Amino acid sequence: MMNILILGGTKYMGVHLVNELLKEGHDVTTATRGTTADTFGDKIKRLIIDRQDPVILERALTNKCYDVAIDNIAYSSNDIRHLLEVLQTKKYIITSTVSVYSHNFHEKMHEDEVDTTNHPLKWHNYEDETYDEAKRQAEAAMFQVYPDQPSAAVRIPYIFGKDDYTERLFFYVDHILKSKPMNIDNLKSRLSFIDSQEAGKFLAHVATNPIFGAVNASSVGTISLEEIITYVEKNTGKKAIISSEGESAPLNQAPDFSLDTTLAEKSGFQFKNIDDWVYPLLDLWIETL
Repeated sequence: MMNILILGGTKYMGVHLVNELLKEGHDVTTATRGTTADTFGDKIKRLIIDRQDPVILERALTNKCYDVAIDNIAYSSNDIRHLLEVLQTKKYIITSTVSVYSHNFHEKMHEDEVDTTNHPLKWHNYEDETYDEAKRQAEAAMFQVYPDQPSAAVRIPYIFGKDDYTERLFFYVDHILKSKPMNIDNLKSRLSFIDSQEAGKFLAHVATNPIFGAVNASSVGTISLEEIITYVEKNTGKKAIISSEGESAPLNQAPDFSLDTTLAEKSGFQFKNIDDWVYPLLDLWIETL
């Protein structure tokens, strides 16, 4: 059994991460602002923090030590610095993003294509940078300034699931069933996704296995919005209304891309095929509407 700290953990993949770790018998503590209720009851411990406030972080984490800390809410180099100046942990993991590859999206992107151990580092807050650069800077701060801290950055693509509060994929189902026009500019782009439950499960796998450095996590295969729309049309009898005058779709401008997950698979983790969970998820939303 390990003593594991999770920054975040009250919604989406964080909930699945907590559940997976509890199922494995670990001692779990969540650190959040305390604004979102959870359903874990007395199965976990809780810390109330403001990760942008170094004083509050120090007060919450002083004299505590964790086997693993998993940080779902690191969005800048200052987020990393404020935490790692006070956190004592044998292993630190951040949830990173496919967006770190944004300068050159393509199929089968490999971790070595973006080497944040050499990326020019500057200290900044989240609002000071674009999302992709902020995440690169977070990785850079972790790897460059704290090289003696065993760490990993899990690079994840779009996350979807029945608990998806962003409703980005749900957008397409909702607009088709309600005959609302959509402006879509990338119908044929081959996109990479991961199921929220599997994202949580993989983070737990990284926590409990000797995985360090950058590592990609993604479902096997890709899917296009055209395939998704065609499936919804076929199973509802409704026709998508695609128009330049329609509401701009949330995945617009996403080009063809996928992630090479060889490193993750060599560690013993097997990702699900994208078709095996996306289409059942669409079925669920169709039934809901």
